[in-house]
Formats: sequence, C-alpha cells, structure tokens
Amino acid sequence: MTVIAGRYRLLDVLAEGTAGTVWRALDETSGHDVALKEFHAPAGLPADELPLLYARREREARAAGRITHPSVVRVLGVATEDGRPWVVTELVRGLTLAETLEAGPLPPREAARVGAEVLAALRAGRKAGAPHRGAGPEHVILANDGRVVMTGFGAAPEDDPGPEAELRSLGALLGAAASSPPSADDRTEALRAVIEGLSRQEPSGTPADVDPERALTAERELRRIATGGARPVRRETSSTPPGDGPGRREEHRDDDGKGNGRPGAVSSASPSRGTQPPRRGHVLLAGTIGALLIAGALTYQAVRDDERGPGPGPSGVTSTAPTGPGATGAGVGAVTPRS
Repeated sequence: MTVIAGRYRLLDVLAEGTAGTVWRALDETSGHDVALKEFHAPAGLPADELPLLYARREREARAAGRITHPSVVRVLGVATEDGRPWVVTELVRGLTLAETLEAGPLPPREAARVGAEVLAALRAGRKAGAPHRGAGPEHVILANDGRVVMTGFGAAPEDDPGPEAELRSLGALLGAAASSPPSADDRTEALRAVIEGLSRQEPSGTPADVDPERALTAERELRRIATGGARPVRRETSSTPPGDGPGRREEHRDDDGKGNGRPGAVSSASPSRGTQPPRRGHVLLAGTIGALLIAGALTYQAVRDDERGPGPGPSGVTSTAPTGPGATGAGVGAVTPRS
C-alpha cells in the first residue's frame, strides 16, 4: 500500500475524474479514515507550468480550509509528495447528488432541504473569501448520516463566478433535481417560485453584490418549504360575480334534491336547473298579477254595491226588486242572505 507524506496510507478509490482522484486513506497518526485528493495535470500542459498549477491548487485548498460550516466538507490539511499537493479532507460517506439523481428526481421537500444547505454553504464560502468554482450536482454529497455537504471551494479570484452566477447555478441545479408531482400543492408552488427567483438574470451592468440579502432570503424560504411551513402562493381569483356563472362554489345537501341526505357537502359545480332559486323577474311578474287580481276583485265588489237597493230589509234580507209606483216583484227571486 502506498503511503503519502509518510502518514496517509491509500486504501481504495472513492471517485475519479479528469481533474483528479479521490482516495480513502488511513491517517496512521490519528488512526482515522480520511479522504485524500490527488490532482491530475491537464493533458498537454508544459512541464515547466506544473509547479505553478500545483502551487495554485495548494492555495485554493488552504483557502477552503478557512471555511467552518457544517454544510462544507472540512479541509484538514495539505500533504506534499514529490512536489505534488494532496488535499486531506474529512471522509463523508454517501452519494453525490449527481449519483442520486440517476435514480430519479427528488421530492420537492427534499429538494428544498438540499437547496437550503447548498445555499448556506455557498454563503459561508464567500464570507470566508473562498468562493465556489461552480456549484454542480457532483459537488454535493448526500451523506449517510443525513447531512448535505459541499466540496470544491477555494476558487482563485480569476475563477470566481460571482454571487449572482452562484445563485443562477443553484436555481438550475434545483430545477433539475426537483420532481413535479401531478397535483401541485403549496410547497411545490413555493419551491417553483424560489427556483424562478434564483434563476433570474440580473440586468447587464448591475453590480454583483447589488442585493446581499437575496441569498439569505432564498435560504430562509427553502428551509420553510423543507420543514413543511411554506407560505401559500397567491393565485388569481375569478372576478365572476355570485350567481349562475360557472365555477361558483356553494354548500348544498348531497342528496336527491329532496333534502334526504347529509348537509354540508361542498361542490364546485353550479346548482342544477331544477334546484335554482326563482329569478327576480319571475317574482316581480307574480306580484304584478296578484295586484291586478286584487284590484279587479275590489272593482267588482264596488259595482255590486252600487246596484243594490236602499239597504237591508227585515231580518237582514237585501232585495234588488225595483221600487216606486207601478213596480212589481214579478220574476225576481230573493237573494241569499250574506253571512
């Protein structure tokens, strides 16, 4: 087994890429397992430029070592072997976000949790003067102990993408990581709003640090979503007035229209035509007809009163027989007394 700098015994490969190889190694001084990163020189790089490259990588590693945050992988030191720097970090057991997403996107709540921790790590790196070179899913580790941690900090000033670019890259990362369930709830809508805010392109010429609270606000909202406390997203409401228009919600009885059912069921459908209340025009028409009938009855009664005689006779009997000289009662019968 190879021992680096007389202290770190290489055990097995954890990850490998064009920029380098990450080993699991035993720190024979402390007895703990650590991660050891071996840098690879770019193909075709002149030999006289290698020392400059290695010196740059060492500076970046030592800058990353200034970051103390639970969401950032701790840099424990830099070991040198044959003039080449090997970066020693804590060993985090788990999968990268890139590996996790091969099995499918994350639920919105988990995506929000990952986004909040990544954003906290980016803010910590920038505060320590060791910004990230470019947040991608391969730099995010979902640890077996439940933590979300990042690697890849310590960019040189010329490689610093700037805070706005960091936020946009995180927005792209979350957009690719979060699933979109068929029935979007408040949490999903709130996450979409955060992603849109992170992905927003600032106007050209705007200073990179124009909104220092933007990242903090986004982190707080992501944590609220992750814990299930997302604020409901305000939606447009219909301006249709109450009445017979479509989509009107009302409480009604869930029965056969005869009141034989349970009360209080809520429906978003309009009431059926047979259960609609009478229209105002119908009510006015019925009232008008009733008034005309009453007026006709009063007129008829008045005419009858004018045609009657001088008044009731004996025993309360009213006669309509003609009076005066020569009058006869032939052919005129008695009228039934009114009760």
